[in-house]
Amino acid sequence: MPGNTLGQAFRITTFGESHGRALGVVIDGCPPGLELDEAYIQEELDKRRPGKALGETPRKEKDRVHLLSGVFEGRTTGTPIALLIYNEDARSSAYETIKDIFRPGHGDCTYFWKYGLRDWRGGGRSSGRETAARVAAGAVAKRLLETWNIEVHAYTVALGGVKASKRDLSFIYQNRLFCPDPEALSKMEERIKEIRAKGDSIGGVVEIVAQGVPAGLGEPVFDKLDADLAKALMSIGAVKGVEIGAGFAAAELLGSENNDEIKPHGFKTNNAGGILAGISNGDEIICRVAVKPIPSISKEQETVDERLNPRKIKIGGRHDASAIPRIVPVCQAMVRLVLADHLLRQLSLSPFTKWTKYPFSEK
Repeated sequence: MPGNTLGQAFRITTFGESHGRALGVVIDGCPPGLELDEAYIQEELDKRRPGKALGETPRKEKDRVHLLSGVFEGRTTGTPIALLIYNEDARSSAYETIKDIFRPGHGDCTYFWKYGLRDWRGGGRSSGRETAARVAAGAVAKRLLETWNIEVHAYTVALGGVKASKRDLSFIYQNRLFCPDPEALSKMEERIKEIRAKGDSIGGVVEIVAQGVPAGLGEPVFDKLDADLAKALMSIGAVKGVEIGAGFAAAELLGSENNDEIKPHGFKTNNAGGILAGISNGDEIICRVAVKPIPSISKEQETVDERLNPRKIKIGGRHDASAIPRIVPVCQAMVRLVLADHLLRQLSLSPFTKWTKYPFSEK
């Protein structure tokens, strides 16, 4: 099954299924000498761990990471880093009654039509649980980015029609929804209760901002930084759309409105989202993703089985009312992974170029 590897200079390969024995990731290309231990990686995994907030699945997974290789005496060695996360609370029996039925909105039918068989236990490889390995890898990328003072934050700006109007980054880690607006937070929580009581689910929008990114990251033409960011974010199962900077709103602007005028101290605006011609321009990189509603709902729906016989289905078991908030640290991880990869690619090129890392304020 190809398509499980991301990156070139900083490369990750993930493996595992929702109800398999474990999930894991192998990271190749991480430079030697970075301080790293299980506690550091665990801190990021705990942000994604299920069963901690309103509307989330009660599945109790500790998501404890096991660091198997690539670190000696607390520092990376430059060799492959292997991380393993055991599944401890999978209940496959909950899927026995629907194992031959395609769940609407899931990848059940497409996996079956592609491979001729599928792991029906919780969706197998297509489950959102697969993202735990991404978050673990993203923690290693975070450690690398810290050496360049690059920070990546992700937060919920819309949930079930409730929109945040404030962007208080200091508040996002004080609430489980990673919402940057205290007033919007209470409305989002009420919305979750309302939808969950109806046996339904809701989607939302996550915004990701990367600060301190030097100019020059990104490769023309097909490996543009925004192209790789879009691919990485779209690879998350529940994501159905990606915007960079002004995004779709740019289609309604005049050129004079959309262009970010340049002053000696920097850009006047940031409609480009920190990226021009696929290369970072030194400004904040801003991305937004549209997150679809969780497809597993208790309302009755029409579907078919593997023989295309008409069936009706009501999905029980333990499921989230929304992919938010647990998808927020996943989005954060994916942006970190792309930035780490492009940073190392640029560093390999810089000895041969006059790299203007910080054009407006040399650090």
